[in-house]
Amino acid sequence: MSEQPVALVTGSSTGIGAAVARRLAETGHRVVVNSARSVEAGEELAKSLPDAHYVRADIADEQQARALVEEAVAHYGRLDVLVNNAGTTRIIPHDDLAAATPEVWREILDVNLIGTWQVTVAAVPHLRATGAGSVVNITSIAGSRPAGSSIPYAVSKAGLEHLTRLLAATLGPEVRVNAVAPGLIDTEWTSALTVPREQVPLIAPLRRLGTAEDVAATVLGLVGAPYTTGTVLLADGGVHLR
Repeated sequence: MSEQPVALVTGSSTGIGAAVARRLAETGHRVVVNSARSVEAGEELAKSLPDAHYVRADIADEQQARALVEEAVAHYGRLDVLVNNAGTTRIIPHDDLAAATPEVWREILDVNLIGTWQVTVAAVPHLRATGAGSVVNITSIAGSRPAGSSIPYAVSKAGLEHLTRLLAATLGPEVRVNAVAPGLIDTEWTSALTVPREQVPLIAPLRRLGTAEDVAATVLGLVGAPYTTGTVLLADGGVHLR
């Protein structure tokens, strides 16, 4: 079995996940790229990286989540890093309570929280086997502030923040668990959020929107921080200061 580390990045065909996959590859990781729907983009990304493997799986489905981890380990023989980036949302004004139906809540929680849990549970034995496994969850500033594309989305990210702390307290010393909480990031996901995209550069101390590469750099920092666990690190350009 090769000693070269292996990283699985869920939801990594585009946007933040793709940027994280590229940065991990640049730092010597063999990368498992994943998506539930964007198969062509995921395959193209994997082909562009030095030693990457694409796996289609919907992490909201328990069997697919488990199979994703199993294929990663079967392909490379180990798993060192798990980046839980896969997520979904609905753009719903917070005061439109009726639009946030139970179906919307289930759809968002099934991916953002339960899906993350399912992949992590499947990955833990393999991460422990390395003696220095690392999990990084991608949350959101909406998990700690009354903001976000919808109330169900914000609550799912708040849950993910606390899950990060609970898992960190449980899985040490073999596995570290941290999270990155981005602010508004310039991706296809946020292209419809016209007003926030105009406001953030005016109020953020760094005077710009964040990029997927900004978040990826923060993820890489946590992957390489051997004495850090249970931390939720903001990547919001300083918006939390306002």
